[in-house]
Amino acid sequence: MDKAVHNLRITGSKKVPNVRGANEKTVNNVKTVIWSVDKHVNEKDLAAAAECLRKNEVVAFPTETVYGLGANALSDEAVGKIFEAKGRPSDNPLIVHISDEKQLENLVEYVPETAKRLMEAFWPGPLTLIYPRGRAVSDIVTGGLSTVAVRMPNHPTAIALIRQTGLPLAAPSANRSGRPSPTTAEHVKHDLDGRIAGIVDGGGTGVGLESTVVDCSGGIVTILRPGGVTKAELERVIGSVSVDQGLKNHEDQPKSPGMKYTHYAPKAAVTLVDGGRDFLQSLVNSERKKGKNVGVLTTEESSHSYNADVVVTCGRRSDLSTVARGLYAALRKFDEHDVDVIFAETFPAEGVGEAVMNRLEKSAGGRIIRDSN
Repeated sequence: MDKAVHNLRITGSKKVPNVRGANEKTVNNVKTVIWSVDKHVNEKDLAAAAECLRKNEVVAFPTETVYGLGANALSDEAVGKIFEAKGRPSDNPLIVHISDEKQLENLVEYVPETAKRLMEAFWPGPLTLIYPRGRAVSDIVTGGLSTVAVRMPNHPTAIALIRQTGLPLAAPSANRSGRPSPTTAEHVKHDLDGRIAGIVDGGGTGVGLESTVVDCSGGIVTILRPGGVTKAELERVIGSVSVDQGLKNHEDQPKSPGMKYTHYAPKAAVTLVDGGRDFLQSLVNSERKKGKNVGVLTTEESSHSYNADVVVTCGRRSDLSTVARGLYAALRKFDEHDVDVIFAETFPAEGVGEAVMNRLEKSAGGRIIRDSN
């Protein structure tokens, strides 16, 4: 069990069983194969998965952020299967994953100087850069935009798979659209079993939140999505960086994943609570009086402070990187139990906390209750 959610407290609910190991299952005439690998991954372990990708099939694989749903970024046919499997809106662009900077030659028109400096500082790693697009990349990948988003993941399995495939891989998070992103192969299987060709099971991910997305295609370097690399870290390399004002409510066509649509949401409605523990508990009490089963998303420091039907911890408030790692697994935990409403604590939007709050706000669809006292 993920350490970040080990303090789960429930009353009378059934759990969904976890499934691991090499196996396959046929659902809706699509066979999903699971290949288990370890950190010492070799070409033999990934041969079948790489062959599926070369045949324009879709395969999920681990990165240091979340599991990605990979397909040949140069093929409309292959990329179309990503949208079909996820139920993803077609105007939502995808991030292309590469294993070598030489692969940029076919993907981008040119590499801006600021992008070169950020690549040198943070690649491989949880940073996606947006460039003027090249001609080779699929129009479906870019959502019809004149730009393309690219990153080099810092995960041995991801790098080995991309290298062995010999293709740049378009890879959004490997979940049904709108659901919490997957940080284990079990999460992927739960969402996409029978909808994709296979899953490379490389264990749990590290950062736990998607990459930071930075637009380098224009004159002003702009963060479009906060993630594993913070604004302060970026500014130490290239100086002042802007933050897109549409992060919370983007009405136009999104230039980056995670900008426009509700994401990361469990089945029950999530409401953020900006207030103390007593205030949050009063909201729980009010909903329980109405006969509703109530969940609370909190941290280890407050795990025993709430009287609710389900209490799930997502890390330590004293170290928000643990909250980032545990957030999606914690949100998914609520789906294993019969809850009607989820109240979630909020966090300081500084450093990695900015990415945590971005994901929580998307999960809640902007719903927040503030203590007026």
